[in-house]
Amino acid sequence: MNLLDTGKKTVCLILVLLGSSVDFRAFSQEVALYVTSKQGDRIASKPALRFKATPSHSESGFRLDDTTSFQKIDGFGASLLEAGPICLDSLDAPARETVFRALFDPQQGAGFSAMKTVIAATDFQSAGPYYTYDDVPGDLSLVHFSINRDLKPDGLVPYIKHARQYGNFVLQAPMDYPPDWMLFDVNKNQDVNPRYFPVLAQYYLHYLREYEKNGIFIDYLSPFNEPDQPNNYTQIPVEKIRDLVRDYVGPLFVKEGVKTKIQVCDFGSRDRALRGVPVILGDPQARKYVGSISYHGYGFEDYDKIAALHRKYPDLPIWMTEVDHSYGTDTPRSKPLPRYDYADGDFWGNQIFSDLESGASAWIYWNMILDEKGGPYLLSEVHGDGPNNFQHPVVIIDRQTRQVTYTGLYYYLAHFSKFVRPGAYRIRTQGRAEGVRCLAFKSPGGQMVAEVLNSRTRPVKTELHWQGKVLEIALPALSITTCAWRREP
Repeated sequence: MNLLDTGKKTVCLILVLLGSSVDFRAFSQEVALYVTSKQGDRIASKPALRFKATPSHSESGFRLDDTTSFQKIDGFGASLLEAGPICLDSLDAPARETVFRALFDPQQGAGFSAMKTVIAATDFQSAGPYYTYDDVPGDLSLVHFSINRDLKPDGLVPYIKHARQYGNFVLQAPMDYPPDWMLFDVNKNQDVNPRYFPVLAQYYLHYLREYEKNGIFIDYLSPFNEPDQPNNYTQIPVEKIRDLVRDYVGPLFVKEGVKTKIQVCDFGSRDRALRGVPVILGDPQARKYVGSISYHGYGFEDYDKIAALHRKYPDLPIWMTEVDHSYGTDTPRSKPLPRYDYADGDFWGNQIFSDLESGASAWIYWNMILDEKGGPYLLSEVHGDGPNNFQHPVVIIDRQTRQVTYTGLYYYLAHFSKFVRPGAYRIRTQGRAEGVRCLAFKSPGGQMVAEVLNSRTRPVKTELHWQGKVLEIALPALSITTCAWRREP
């Protein structure tokens, strides 16, 4: 059954295809298969296979070595923004719950396990005008600090709590801008005046405390979003971020017993991350406060830069925390957004593969839910949030027809989030085949998962070699196949 109807630009989610519980204990040396393909399968359960005791003499395929482990997986997901609830409001209550279940339930849906929220306004905080949590100039004591906007029905707090009714996930939160009065000049010099570093550190602390009061713990705080991008968001040099973390935010969090970990900042590309991260982590006093590295996947290149960061800082998890299709990144205005074509899933599947192969522990897409126009979005041009900002989400909700489309991206991302659960380790996978890629993972309990991507437009056969045995797999054209089994003691 084809769940992605590209002709009608709509989809009806049949939960039975995602509803079977993934019970690795039942597999033993039997390998469960789940397939998404251009032919119409959508995370469809296929007849189980078995490893053959006698290895094939073929040199083709992929060799899995679970005695060699690499990074631990923290999760997969997308971003929680006000645009999501606005689109969900166009559906009736049962349909809304179906969408939440499809995204967050690990048994009946994708089981998203790593999510991004934001510290006040950004371009898809669409429920009202631009805002921060304290827009009263010169409020050094933060008397007027308030997260009331986030508590409203279309706000982030109800949205996050609703999502957590279906599954658990870690949260990462970056900030586009502090209050304008902390900048030298919002119109001419959008850098933070160092005189406000102490109050900015308190601003972050107030945010974390207010969210905790409302039942939400932020696992990772990233002080700035894309500060290294010209003419985009807070224009604060990386050296000043280092000083802010080292002298203000880090010491304050330690003093106050804050459990939230600090990410250095969300660098706008892999190359910028490689150049900027060492500036901060090269200072031992700053490094001791940093719990993770984060970067964005725009540019769709330079994966070797993340591999270099992983080698340089093997003790710190690296998160890819934002990427998308938009007219400002990779999509010409002659092509419509959002996208309904199935092949787009293969594009994102290859992005996920490349980031994980480079050492990323989490992979988070930008907009999770948008409407049929790729919106709604916030307008505030002085803050870099301009017009014609249509983008591509994981799920499209047509606010006129109330039709819901789970995109190709949704299914390819779900193959990872559903089956490669937090705590698993990527293991050594060697081999090469034209248009075919393989990544394998092992969980502490012995669950094994191999994700096999076929980007070719025709079916192919491949093999997985593991512990002296071989598994022969037929891969449909333009498909991703999850192989799941349990490692015997």
